[in-house]
Amino acid sequence: MILPTWLRTVLLTVFLVGQGAVTALEFDINDETSIKNAAATAAYNMMSYYHGNESGQIPGKLEDTWWEGGAMFMTLIQYWYWTGDTSYNDVTTQGMLWQKGNNDFFPSNDSKDLGNDDQVFWGLAAMTAAELNFTEQKDQPSWLSLAQGVFNTQVPRWDDQNCGGGLRWQIYPYQKGYTTKNAISNGGLFQLAARLAFYTTDQKYADWAEKIWDWSGKTPLLREDDWTIADTTTIEAQCKDHGDLQWTYNYGTYLSGAAYMYNFTKGDDKWKKGLDGLMKTTFSTFFPQEFGGDVMSEISCEPNMSCDRNQDCFKGFLSSWLTFITTVAPYTADEIIPKIQQSGIAAAKQCSGENKNNCGRRWHQSTFDGAASLESDMSALSIFSSNMIAHQDGSSRKPGPLTSDTGGTSKGDPNAGLSTNQPVPLKPITTGDRAGAGILTVLLVSFWGASVAWMVFGT
Repeated sequence: MILPTWLRTVLLTVFLVGQGAVTALEFDINDETSIKNAAATAAYNMMSYYHGNESGQIPGKLEDTWWEGGAMFMTLIQYWYWTGDTSYNDVTTQGMLWQKGNNDFFPSNDSKDLGNDDQVFWGLAAMTAAELNFTEQKDQPSWLSLAQGVFNTQVPRWDDQNCGGGLRWQIYPYQKGYTTKNAISNGGLFQLAARLAFYTTDQKYADWAEKIWDWSGKTPLLREDDWTIADTTTIEAQCKDHGDLQWTYNYGTYLSGAAYMYNFTKGDDKWKKGLDGLMKTTFSTFFPQEFGGDVMSEISCEPNMSCDRNQDCFKGFLSSWLTFITTVAPYTADEIIPKIQQSGIAAAKQCSGENKNNCGRRWHQSTFDGAASLESDMSALSIFSSNMIAHQDGSSRKPGPLTSDTGGTSKGDPNAGLSTNQPVPLKPITTGDRAGAGILTVLLVSFWGASVAWMVFGT
């Protein structure tokens, strides 16, 4: 019997839904073993894309991207911390130290193409390693000193000459985006400074965190009237314009930094107000009510499946940063943890691709969406391992994030990275500069014309 087309379509749909339900990852938020197993599967799938530890390859380097290596290792350090699985510790250490540059994560092989946001993710990975007492190697720089090296090389790039401050997105004038100041570069340095203040208790880091926050609040990058974050603003418009695409990781950087500053200042109202305001907007924006209000979505690209590989990472960052916020600002836990749990349950259903539990992009979609990638697995790994936060009772409680006063063993180097020749923002072109350039141009043209005339007529 030949079935009608419509009936064949219905039966195929039912079959695919059934397949997705059968092969999706098992994930029980009340069972530590279930959480760890799901995280282990996501970690294995993510690392199947990584070849930097193989002969002839570059440790720490992913194909066609540099910054994602730092993000991947940060995720693996968090995975080890929450689950105790040491399977990837050696490869993480190898990659992190290989890419350390001059103890500032500014390696010469890649530095010509880097942006401030690229570098800061490696600094945040090192800061995570320091806070969680990730094993250090003898005769190698400490994790804390590497984070300080990133801070020390980024602060001189602070651009007071344009828009009264802020980091540019890119480091060199020949890079597209050099005249842009964006949320992730400034938010990343803000978070790094706040966490350095938290770990070391050194006021200079707190002062810089406050400086970055206050400057951001004078631009569209951090609107304190409605607690929204613009992705970009430009020097050409004196930082009054705004690119308003909403991304989870932009909110995560500022949220996390505000939480660490809240802790550092022992509950200062400025930071509680900022933390509460940004949390409210984060929840209403990235946990849409159409998906129940507790499942995270990258709203600017998921609806039409247009996310690129960078954007597929972002939810993982917000997942882990929200989770650690509950440890430095505990009053937030009752709001945050249910969203971490429900997002984990949803993500596990999406991890049903290619018969290997590869994870897709849309956590709110209960069947695999076809978007398997290292980045989607990375985000799933973050949300799975973050679910261990609900199992922190009694003897199983994790001690971190640590500080130098609460058991952190990583020792700092306040001068890390300072010997590196780093590019600094160019001074703005003035009317005098233009006039001088015009005079030089006239003189050059006149000299060229006289030289030609002499060659033609003088012999």
